[in-house]
Amino acid sequence: MRQRYSDYMLWAKTQSRARFNLATSGVGSFPLHELPVTIDQLEINGDSAYGYAPLQQAIAKKCGVDPDCVVAAAGTSMANHLTMATLIDPGDEVLIEQPTYELFISTLLYLGAVVKHFARTEESGYALDPAQVRRVITRKTKLIVLSNLHNPSSVLASDTVLREIGGMARSVGARVLVDEVYLDAVYTHTPRPAYHLGPEFVVTSSLTKVYGLSGLRCGWILAEPALARAMWRLDDLFESIPAHPAELLSVVALENLDYIRERARKVVGADRALLREFLDSQEAVSTPRTEFGTTAILRLEKGNIDNFLTRLRTDYETSVVPGRFFGLPNHFRIGMGVDHEMFQEGLQRIGSALQDR
Repeated sequence: MRQRYSDYMLWAKTQSRARFNLATSGVGSFPLHELPVTIDQLEINGDSAYGYAPLQQAIAKKCGVDPDCVVAAAGTSMANHLTMATLIDPGDEVLIEQPTYELFISTLLYLGAVVKHFARTEESGYALDPAQVRRVITRKTKLIVLSNLHNPSSVLASDTVLREIGGMARSVGARVLVDEVYLDAVYTHTPRPAYHLGPEFVVTSSLTKVYGLSGLRCGWILAEPALARAMWRLDDLFESIPAHPAELLSVVALENLDYIRERARKVVGADRALLREFLDSQEAVSTPRTEFGTTAILRLEKGNIDNFLTRLRTDYETSVVPGRFFGLPNHFRIGMGVDHEMFQEGLQRIGSALQDR
């Protein structure tokens, strides 16, 4: 029987909250009152049969593509699900990075894929290495799945590396799915979507993690027009039409993205500077240093990780994400960009818990 659930999502919805919540993966929520919109500009119903045209155009403009290449979806998770469900059949071989986001694996197993892993090693700083993909790709491979920025490490993959992996996929008739939900946390010289690197690339993203607009559920897929049309048809099985007020608000948000991103950037930058200071002062944890992103994955050098995380939560009122959800059992992930004072106190409490072992 196929797995039909996500252990991580159950944990995230029922066990992740704490007074000092460092288990987040995106920036703090952007307040509605800061969007330049009034209630009389919203309507409950609209023309959203296969995409609301103003939203399609706004996403296309942001990504530098034609609107026919855009498939709207309910957040990046639904965009990933819809992409995988369109591209693979039960029994198809799928390659996926390791460590990886648990919901990728859960979705692939639900869809009946044969999952094979390629390594992003801690020794290499979790770099995306085409040689690791080459070791496991076969003529049976239908899809390669990766994230950029990498979840959980926030490591950035270069266009050169992505092109090489794209070439391997093309040689066996496979596609490459790149989840780019964190990519806009590269605040200067932000890379273009990997969709522009070749027809084998399919890209997913949303206004959730970097913009604090998760409640709008504004996600999207970038795909060749024929593939995009197939995704729209498959999406008929999942939802009839999206919530139109959210579409209207998403258009307004996309028109004001620079302001929204800069607002969060200040908090992310301050938190990342604190994290560097914390790591410089600690020998009990380690992690490859990265320049970007809202997450970091830390290794606990000594001791039992489960005991440490339990004590951190119960005695120090601080939550982080257990590394087991990324295939890294002696690690934990922390999130940045929500509230600087909370993050500072949370790091101090992690430090105290590390000393009290």
